[in-house]
Amino acid sequence: MSEKTVLYMARTTRYFDFARSLTESLGVEVAAATPDSPTATRDFDLLILDADGLRNDRIEQMAKWLDERGGIPLLVIADDDALSSLRMPSHSRADFICSGASETELEVRVRRLLGDEDAFSVDDVLRIDNLVINLATYQVYLDESPVDLTLMEYSLLSFLATHPNRAYSREVLLHRVWGFEYCGGTRTVDVHIRRIRSKVGPQIAGHITTVRGVGYLFKS
Repeated sequence: MSEKTVLYMARTTRYFDFARSLTESLGVEVAAATPDSPTATRDFDLLILDADGLRNDRIEQMAKWLDERGGIPLLVIADDDALSSLRMPSHSRADFICSGASETELEVRVRRLLGDEDAFSVDDVLRIDNLVINLATYQVYLDESPVDLTLMEYSLLSFLATHPNRAYSREVLLHRVWGFEYCGGTRTVDVHIRRIRSKVGPQIAGHITTVRGVGYLFKS
């Protein structure tokens, strides 16, 4: 992989050393740029984009730009407190990593995006009726069209779908999906369930069952 080049794009250099660790672990060249700087003259094989300060539509624009350059893969670095509003672009080769991730996790995700291993296995793809959840790329398709879910909507849907026929309380879902440090109320779960149901259509929404006095269950 020594001939590969990774472009780190961000408004600041706060994670440049993190990205540059790939030089030692994978032997790739790591160059830096800003979202507003001209990069068309430089060839690269992967874009690592720090999402700090970038709106979702700007990230989507970057993904389309990568598609126009031949489908260059995209890895987004997202801060933990911004995960609830992050929307991953409908880009065939896109992934995200949390800002607190280890260099080992960075290496694994970059290897996957650069094609150093199989993109995903059969076990990474979950099919429910006309819905497809790709657990490797964090993408959801309904009748082969991408579903525009936020990261937390995706995380909640994928958790329920991969743990079918078992009721989970709102408190447990907050713990399992949002994490230990989430300090919001349980109404957050209800709001996200309502949004998911509206986006996946009535057939799939019928799988997401409200269990009175408990929480939610995904019927297989």
